[in-house]
Order: sequence, then structure tokens, then C-alpha cells
Amino acid sequence: MDSAINPPDKHATRGRPLPAAVDAPRHDLQTSAGGRVHYYADTSAGGRPLVLIHSINAAPSAMEMKPLFEHFRACRPVYALDLPGFGHSERAKRRYSPELYAKVIGEFLAEVVREPADLIAYSLGCEFAAIAAANAPERVNSLALLSPTGFNTRGLPTGAAAERAHRFLSLPGLSDGLYGLLTTRASIKYFYNQVFAGSTPPELIDYAYATTHQPGAKIAPLYFLSGLLFTPRACDSLYPRVTQPVLALYDKDPNIDFQELPDFLGRQSNWRAERLTPTNGMPQWEKPAETIAAIERFWDSLG
Repeated sequence: MDSAINPPDKHATRGRPLPAAVDAPRHDLQTSAGGRVHYYADTSAGGRPLVLIHSINAAPSAMEMKPLFEHFRACRPVYALDLPGFGHSERAKRRYSPELYAKVIGEFLAEVVREPADLIAYSLGCEFAAIAAANAPERVNSLALLSPTGFNTRGLPTGAAAERAHRFLSLPGLSDGLYGLLTTRASIKYFYNQVFAGSTPPELIDYAYATTHQPGAKIAPLYFLSGLLFTPRACDSLYPRVTQPVLALYDKDPNIDFQELPDFLGRQSNWRAERLTPTNGMPQWEKPAETIAAIERFWDSLG
């Protein structure tokens, strides 16, 4: 069951407490797949529910989806998750995987939302949302994918190579040093500057720094860095399984490319794509009005 939280005690952490990413009611759901999952919800408006799913990197959280939450909360029920290992969710030592994240999303849709929802996911979160939609199509009405991974030609470690990479990256001295370097304020600012064609909002940098300095913060990102959270050849093995209408929004991204997207669109009639320029991978923050307009046109086209 999900339960309301009485901040700040419930989510205080050792050292500096992590603030809320969104000014909205906060809840927990105890999941079988990922432990305690935190989420923000504004259900004051009617309409089809909307679920927002952030990316996976060294410093993600529901903050990545804040501009969309703030806009859509006025016209429909909106939920934003902190995925396991990030934000205010449980950061336990467990094996993180695409299947785990997809199961958590599925549990959330079944136990909290309880009716077909539209999903908006970002970057690697798009793959998890797609798995959840394919596994339980009755729970997902449509998907809008922002800078989705899985269409790039550059290969990532998979299988045994990814397992070896994770074992290496998890060596105590190495993991602490690497994660420490990745999560300095200067490093966070550098990486964010790569995904903004314009200036990076200080709010994003501040929150990323805060969330990466919570207990257990390095555990899940090490699975990401090793490649274990990516679905091999997602454009062939995963995305064709999605039967719902899908919109992909993209432009440039410093970490991935979309070379295989045009051919994929030619094979999948339920998919469409729109390029939002100039953006470097985070359109919901850099061009929120254009992103929202594209998503709303997509929904309107569905009737």
C-alpha cells in the first residue's frame, strides 16, 4: 500500500537532507521488485493519469521531469517517480536491471494509478517504460519518449563484458574514487552543460549535487556505468514489442545518437517522431513549451 509522508523526518538522511524535487504531495509505495519507491502526486485534476519517468545516470531523480509535472498538474492527475536507487527512494544493495525498473513501473501502475495512463519517459527511462508497456499493455495508453536511448550505432558493453565492467567498477577504492569524481559540483556542471544548448538552470545542478551525496548514492549508478541497465539492441529487441502509440522527441545528445531511428520509424506504424531544435538531450528543460506542445498534439491526434 502507498502512504502519505510527513516530511521532513521520513526522508531525512545522514548529513544534509535531500529536499523535495517537486512541491507536491509525496508518498511511498513498497514494491516487491525495488523496495520502497518514492513518488510525487497531484491528483486534484480529472482526466487520464500521467506518469513521468526520469532517466538513469549518476545523478537522476524526479527533478528531471519537474517542468512537465508543473505544467500538466493543472489539467490531469500527474505522478512523478523516483526510481529505485535514486532520489528519495530506497538505495539498497541489490542487483539493478532493466527488468527490475520495468517491474517497479508495472507495480506502480497496477497499485497506485489503477487505470490506463499516458507515460512520459526520459532517456534510458524510455527503455524501462517500453518494457512495462509491452508487459502490461492494458495499463498504458500511450508513450512519449524524450531523447530515447536504443537507436544509436555506438555499441555498449553487454552480457559478460558488462558483468566484468561492473565487478571492476565496484572495487571499493575504485568505486569511491570514480563516483566521487563524477559527482563533484564541477563535474555535475560540466555534464549538464553538455546536454544544454543554452545555459544550465542552477536548480538542476544544485539538486543533482544533493542527491548524489546521500547514503547509498553510488550503488545503482555503477550498474548504469557498466552498461548493465541498457537493453542490447533495444531498437530491434524491445521497441517493436510496444503496441501503443509512441511519440519520440529528439535532436542532439552528447551521449547517444539516433542514427537508426528513421529506419525504425519506417517499420513501426504506431511510432512517430518529432525533432526539437536546438536541444542537446533535455528538451523538457531547455524547450519546455515546445516539448509540451508536441506531446499535446500527439495526444490530440489519438482522439
